[in-house]
Amino acid sequence: MDEGYIKFQPVWTQTQGLPPKNWTELNRYRQKLYERQLIGAYDNGIGYGNISQRYAGDEGLFVISGSATGNVPELTGDHYALVTAVDIDANRLHCRGPIVASSESMSHAVIYQELPWVQAVIHIHNLPMWQRLLHQVPTTDAAATYGSPEMAHSIIDLIHTTDLPERKLFVMEGHREGVFAFGRTLAEATSFLFSA
Repeated sequence: MDEGYIKFQPVWTQTQGLPPKNWTELNRYRQKLYERQLIGAYDNGIGYGNISQRYAGDEGLFVISGSATGNVPELTGDHYALVTAVDIDANRLHCRGPIVASSESMSHAVIYQELPWVQAVIHIHNLPMWQRLLHQVPTTDAAATYGSPEMAHSIIDLIHTTDLPERKLFVMEGHREGVFAFGRTLAEATSFLFSA
């Protein structure tokens, strides 16, 4: 299992924790997902799931839970990173904060890039939901692994060739248990997962 490992080349600037205004709302919704075990950790300690929100004041940036934070019961500002740039084809992601951005940051980035109205993106793990939704909602290419340029391109393809912008929910066939939801608010994105 390669779960949790970063596949992109991080260009990370280590800084102090982000101000609370940048992560307080994110943390509230992340806690709801953690309590339902949609974000969490496997028995081997490897964490899963992540949550992000577009950065206020700059449409090109977003705040995301950091790498290997799925197994942390309650996050603080030290557990979030600000993604500042992504180059899919070079497999490079620029971020700053006290922690490196989540291994799924590239997948979050392309959703924000392709759908300017999206304000929040959530990636969870849930096997029963994944099995139920596989090929019933937009589904990424089976050959695309999590956190890879191939996954990013597969998500872009779904956005442009399926009803994903309306459904706001998709399954990652090449990433067992992986489900994504997004919306105009964190509440909207979360509601799609809670009702799926």
